[in-house]
Amino acid sequence: QAQLVELGGGLAQPGGSLRLSCVASGGISSRYDMGWYRQAPGKPRELVARINSDGRYYADSVKGRFTISRDNAKNTVYLQMNSLKPEDTAVYYCTQFSGNYWGQGTQVTVSS
Repeated sequence: QAQLVELGGGLAQPGGSLRLSCVASGGISSRYDMGWYRQAPGKPRELVARINSDGRYYADSVKGRFTISRDNAKNTVYLQMNSLKPEDTAVYYCTQFSGNYWGQGTQVTVSS
């Protein structure tokens, strides 16, 4: 069964860090166009970071704080989140654009 599974969400203090992992399986390859979205309550889902053969893209709100990377040997995409802010609180979703696959989401809460 093709699936993406996000891991690593949780509670962090402002200024803290978290690393999200997105493990692909069932025929989905992390080598292709992959990304992270997030959705906060009452807000639309927004693209946070993307990685493909052209490079990396970041939303302005996370530039300099978040880093997207991947380990193709592990079929996994990561989102390193540093200098977290309360406004980063959201459910984070992993996606593979070419196959329109989505993970179930992982909650990230930034609060003191």
